Parts: sequence; C-alpha cells; structure tokens
Amino acid sequence: MTGDVTNARIHRRLIDSLYVEAMVLADEARGYFDQGARIEREALDPLGRVTFSCESLKVTTRLMHIIAWLLTQRAVDAGELSVRDALDPARRLGEAPVTDDAVLAQMPADAQALIASSIDLYRRVARLDDSQMEPQPSDSPVQYMQARLAMAF
Repeated sequence: MTGDVTNARIHRRLIDSLYVEAMVLADEARGYFDQGARIEREALDPLGRVTFSCESLKVTTRLMHIIAWLLTQRAVDAGELSVRDALDPARRLGEAPVTDDAVLAQMPADAQALIASSIDLYRRVARLDDSQMEPQPSDSPVQYMQARLAMAF
C-alpha cells in the first residue's frame, strides 16, 4: 500500500513538473512567434515565411496536445476522472506533426531552439503515455487479471 502512495506522489510531481515546463515553453513560443521573430521572419523569402509559420503552428500543436494530456493526468490524480476514462483514445496524447530535420536547419536559431524543445518535451510525454498501456506487474496473477478486466470494461 505504501508503494502505491509513493508512486502516486512521484507521478503527481512528475506531471506537475511537466505541466510547468509545458506552460513556460508555450509562453516563450507565443512571445517569440507573435512578437520576437518579426525581423527574422521578414528576412526570409516568401516560401521561408510560410515554412516558418507552419513550424510555429507545429510547436503550438505539440504543446497543446501535451498540455491537454497533462491536464487529463491531473484530473485522474484529483479523482475527477477514472483511469479507464483517461485511457480512452480521445484522451490519449494526440499525434504530433513532424518537423523535417532539413527544415529545422533552415530556421533561425531561436526558432530552432523552441522547435527542438517542443519535440523533446513531446517525446518525453509520449513515453509516459505509452507506458500507461503496458501491463503493470502486480502482486498476484489474480490482481493482474482483475486490473486488466477493469480496464477493458
């Protein structure tokens, strides 16, 4: 029983930490793409400007998927949502748009850093999301089967 409480605390701290990181990154991205990047964006050719805008949308999409998933995890921790409901495909981490390495290399340095940070954060959260689908070891085969049955219904 103590292990479950400890794991819940660790999980809660991890989720809270990732949430803060995602919100800070979202604020940095908003500040950069809305205001700070105007001169850099205007220096690009027309196709480069479109690519730059697409990449800013990809960063935003990644971050919104991450934040939505983290809020779902917080709802589970608060008892507002069941674990089973959180595993519904609609509440899992959404698909992230892919940024091509060649495109990334063409972006201004600040944009590259934001894009790379959003990709890294998305990958870390995706590992957590994927781990929820892995069967968890339990103390007995009966508990394991009961847990699997509970997730199925």
